[in-house]
Amino acid sequence: MSTRWFVSAVLVLVAAPVSGQSLPKDQQITAALLAAPAELREGARVLGWEAEGRVVELRAGSNDLVCLADDPRDETFEVACYHETLEPYMARGRELRAQGVENTLAPRWEEIASGTLPMPTSPTTQYVLGGHPGATFDPATGTAPGAVLRWNVHIPGATAESTGLSTEYSPYAPWIMYPGTPGAHIMIVPPMPRGQQ
Repeated sequence: MSTRWFVSAVLVLVAAPVSGQSLPKDQQITAALLAAPAELREGARVLGWEAEGRVVELRAGSNDLVCLADDPRDETFEVACYHETLEPYMARGRELRAQGVENTLAPRWEEIASGTLPMPTSPTTQYVLGGHPGATFDPATGTAPGAVLRWNVHIPGATAESTGLSTEYSPYAPWIMYPGTPGAHIMIVPPMPRGQQ
């Protein structure tokens, strides 16, 4: 083993968080806020992860935006910010995943339909950074190299007919996902960097 390779390996291990290990609180906050519009970052509420995998409030907010830090149990870096009225829907998804439910959509949609899970009826925005291969967070610079930002506008029950939108993905073009369901939302997704699709 060459000395250069050994030193490089040690540096990578020191700089990169171990999979499944939460970042320190300040780094979780920095990373989570990268998904938010710049003018909303200062007042956003930030949720993050404890070592046991529980979501806790890392910072109180003063506006209507909630930002969620990257789940350390996933290999892919992804952070999201969304309107506070979406938090019950998002929190229920986290709760179901913690119970081992893989597809959390159907149970949540049933709960929305029955009135037991609140969901906003007016359009609400979600900003998602990362969630694709190659997306990472660099704690040293507070940046997310290779991460791409996408936008979701939740409009429960919306359809292609009610919005005039396509149901097919096209880079930078708005399209509607899960039309006609409580989880219907308009998506705007830029092209992924080469090799990260």
